[in-house]
Amino acid sequence: MKINGNEIRPGNLIQHKNELWVAVKVQHVKPGKGGAFAQVELKGVETGTKLNERFRAAETVERVRLEQKDYQYLYAQGDALVFMDTETYEQLELQADFVGERATFLQDGMTVTVELFEGRPIGVSLPAQVTLTVAETEPVVKGQTAANSFKPAVLDNGVKVMVPPFVSEGESIVVDTEEVTYLRRAD
Repeated sequence: MKINGNEIRPGNLIQHKNELWVAVKVQHVKPGKGGAFAQVELKGVETGTKLNERFRAAETVERVRLEQKDYQYLYAQGDALVFMDTETYEQLELQADFVGERATFLQDGMTVTVELFEGRPIGVSLPAQVTLTVAETEPVVKGQTAANSFKPAVLDNGVKVMVPPFVSEGESIVVDTEEVTYLRRAD
């Protein structure tokens, strides 16, 4: 889909110079002389490189739409994570680095959304919340009832989070995968 240079917004995915770029910052400039333009900071999706470009209103750029597909997490094999397409049962192997630090939240059978561009994976979205078990934490200290007091806890996947004093070992809690924070006790 072609859009004008002044219609680029932060978060838009565009194809420019035969590469995929995501718009990080967009600043509209209207100089005293000459036509207005958009100063756009782009980040390469595959390379991670940054680029500053000027797009005039008359220029057109190709805005990219990503295909989103649900995949089920199966298992880890060395540095690779194996996912299965829930419709075709085809398997997809992604490097753990591609998923990033949030790969520790993957659980057997978990459904994730993989964003694809021309059949090539570009990104992976995990569920916003996961339920995990507290593996170790300090016991409750009597009299520690301050409203904002938290204690460290290690979860069964090795991730460390701060939890309220009433949470004890063996309890299931709900954790936010974006912020890596305690949300509530699991039902």
